[in-house]
This record gives sequence, C-alpha cells and structure tokens, in this order.
Amino acid sequence: MTVQVTSIDPAVIERLLGRAVLGDAALTRVVLAPFTGEPLYSLPLSGGPEVLRAAEGARRAQVEWAARPVRERCRIVLAFHDLVLKRRDTALDIVQLETGKARRDAMEELLDVLVTARHYGRDARRLLRPIRHRGVFPLMVGVQELHHPRGLIGVLAPWNYPLTLAVSDAIPALLAGNAVILKPDVQTTLTALWAIDLLIEAGVPAELIPVVTGEGPEVGPFVIEEVDYVMFTGSTRVGREVARRCGERLIGHSMELGGKNAMIVRADADIEQASEIAVRSSFSNSGQLCISMERIYVHERVYEAFAAAFVRRIAAMTMKPGVGWGADMGSLISAAQVDRVLGHISDATGRGARVLAGGRHRPDIGPYYVEPTVLENVTMQMSLCDEETFGPVVALYQVASDEEAITEANASSYGLNAAVVTRDHRQGRRIAARLRAGTVNVNEGYAAAWGSTRAPMGGMGESGMGRRHGDEGLLKYTEPQTVAHQRFLGFGAPFGWSDERWGETLVWAVGALKRLGLK
Repeated sequence: MTVQVTSIDPAVIERLLGRAVLGDAALTRVVLAPFTGEPLYSLPLSGGPEVLRAAEGARRAQVEWAARPVRERCRIVLAFHDLVLKRRDTALDIVQLETGKARRDAMEELLDVLVTARHYGRDARRLLRPIRHRGVFPLMVGVQELHHPRGLIGVLAPWNYPLTLAVSDAIPALLAGNAVILKPDVQTTLTALWAIDLLIEAGVPAELIPVVTGEGPEVGPFVIEEVDYVMFTGSTRVGREVARRCGERLIGHSMELGGKNAMIVRADADIEQASEIAVRSSFSNSGQLCISMERIYVHERVYEAFAAAFVRRIAAMTMKPGVGWGADMGSLISAAQVDRVLGHISDATGRGARVLAGGRHRPDIGPYYVEPTVLENVTMQMSLCDEETFGPVVALYQVASDEEAITEANASSYGLNAAVVTRDHRQGRRIAARLRAGTVNVNEGYAAAWGSTRAPMGGMGESGMGRRHGDEGLLKYTEPQTVAHQRFLGFGAPFGWSDERWGETLVWAVGALKRLGLK
C-alpha cells in the first residue's frame, strides 16, 4: 500500500539543515523529488570557508574523542543502531522522497546501516587492541603493533545509496578515533543529515562529524585539501581525479568506483531460480547500484528457457511512484540519468541489438521512469557493451562453455562484483575464484557478499582500490605503529668482539631460527 507522503515537513528540513555547515543563504540548489519532478526543498550550499571552519572544529573535537576508551565509542555506535531501528519509517520516507527508489530498496540500505553498526560496534575493540609480534630475535626483542587514528577523514558520498554510503563509511572511521567531514550529494543531503542527527543523539559530539553541502566539483576539492584520508564512492572518471588530488598531498584514500558486473548462468542452473536472481540483481534500485548485473552470460543449452523466464518475470514487475510499499522498481534519480540510460539503449538498438523487454521511457508513471530493459545481440561497437549504464538495462549473451563465460566475464576493465548460478556448488566456487572481481556471489547476485560485513568488499581494476567491510574497513582509518623493545644485548658487537665475529654469530642465529621453524 502506498502511504500519502509527498513532501518533507518544513520544520524537519529546517532542523536537519541546522546540522550542516552552510554558506551564504543566497547560494542555493533546488532539490527535486524524482517521483514528481517537483521541488522538495531549497538547499543552501557550502564553500571553501565553510569546509575550513568544519575541518578546524572537527580536529579540535577529535583530540578528546580519540582519548575516550574504545568501549565507550562502541557503546555510542550500538546506541545509534537502536535509534535507526526505532525510527526506520522516517528514514525510509526521506530516502524515497529524495531518490525516488522503491521502498524495498530503501529498506535494503537501512539494513546495511544496522548490520555495519552492529559489526563494527562489536568488533572495534578487537581490531584496535595492541598486537604482540615475535621480534627479530625471540626474547631479546619484544614487538607491539599499535593503531592510531589518522585524524580527519573525508567521506565523499554519492546519491544512489545516500543513507548507507554516508554513515556506514563514517562509523568505522569514528570508532577508530577519527573525526569525519561528510560531503553528501546535493540531491540527498537530508538523508545524510538524518543519519548524522541520530549519531549525535546517540552521543557523537556534533563538532566531530560536520556535514558540508554542495556540488562535488566545487566542494570536493576543498574537503580533500583539509583531511588526512579520503573515502570516495562514485564514478571511475571522478575517482581518478580524487586519486590525483590525494596523491599530490600524499594522503591515503579508498575508493569504490564503477562496475560492469557479469553473471554466469551455467547449463545446470535452475532456470526459475536463475531468473529470479537476475531480476533482483539487475533492477534493484532501478539498476543504479554499482554492484548490480549489467551482463549475463547464459549457456546455449538453457539460453532460450532462461530468456523466456527472465522476460516473464520482468513483465510482472510493478512500477509506481510514491512513498510506501508495493513497487518492484522505482524511479531514476534525474533527467540526466534518464538521458544516459536511453542513450545506451538507443545506441544499441540503432546498431542492431534486439530488445527483449522494456526499452521505453515512462513519463506517464513519473518523469524519470524507464522500464526494466533486456537486450540481446549486443556487440563491441555499442556503448552498452563495456560502458557502465547505471540504470535498469542488462544485456544477454550466449556462451558455449564455462570457459567462454569466464573469459567473457573477465573481458572488462572493471572488476567490482560478479555472480555464478549453478546447481553444482563446488564448481560454482571454482568458477568464482577465477573471476576478476572483488566480490563474487554463487547463487545470489550481490546481497550475500555485500551483507557479509566480516569479509572485505571492493573492486579490482578500474572499480576502485581499498576495501570497505572486514577488518580493513576499519583499520584503513588508522596509522599502524610498530614499537620494538630491545631487552638485552643489542645489535652492536658485544664483549669487545670484532665485527667479523659478531656478524658470523648473527648469521648462525638467523640460520638456527629457520631450522627451528620460526618465522
């Protein structure tokens, strides 16, 4: 049932915007509701002075925050988890109004926030505990590994998953003892502010996690100039520019970038299961998901049956605007995104591709709706073949063998996510290990790997660098330090020995350690 929520309470907008570090009220951006194309609110924009002010305040707050016990920081994050769970309906309403996505897709990212907060809220103490290592010579040298916060982290978050990609990257950074300056996309600023508001209510000092607004090309460079580490999610093109700026400052960065993700449907696959997985993993969030499927390689023995089942399921999908449950697929985010998706479809069909399902703009539903689309006969000459569409469009390809499917799936400069559908779980895992992708799902499209937060997630090749989730998802926000304690003797020649005698003794000792099986 669709709930009649068509706008955001102006009092809520004013309160949430009060959490941001805003510039001159004369510089604003009108945010449109994707469901209708009508104005939602006017967003004041930040600039360089606001970023500097936010950074200075955050650095002051970080000193006190880092001095707090890790268990206290964990308690705050777990309290945030409970607040999100309690107020989830408000979050889902705001996410839908700003993005136009279906409510089930909004729920998916809310669940990711909960899982991430729970995981790091319970694991941070283990990850940040000092680690003892064996020294170069046992007993003579004691070694301890410490992890210090980097200082100020910049999180540059996109519009497609505005709740989880704003706060789920900030959570491990905060737990590691850092301050965070967040720049969300201008289209989805209120969603990010809602999450930050709850973090503050849970106990995070407001100065520790300032939010600045504005278009990425204008405000992003100011953020990069002020921080000690950057977490960026977005396109590969922009990622290169972010990496260049970080490189000039010699600061670390982690980036999840684009994907042209491939699914392999083996000859032994359960066709109904495969088609259900394909629909969900291709059209969740209207295909505006960097880990969604855009290429499906189907064994020729089951190609016709799979294509028929896939098209049948797509025909049954429901598209309708509005806040609430009931839609299988939501709107695209903007007119620019519609133009990109339709441009890929038009280019492909103009060069000989065949549309099996969808392919049309649907302004009768909402200004930015495009039907879930399936094409075949896609060739290398078409932009759809190897460029990320980032919309509800997927291409089907016939293959004669697993080897051909693996070769074709790997024939991309991207390497973010992949999937294998098969009845043979062992063979599925073997194929998965040969795919050049940071995450691979067997008998699932993306949720299994994405939701398993104890394991790392990220891309190979042009799909990014670094990882979120897993131990690295928190430790990347720290500076490791080795403290070695020399207990007795030393590395200088003792007892008046010559350098030659001492050198030969050290060589003998190193050899003995190998014979004893010590590392």
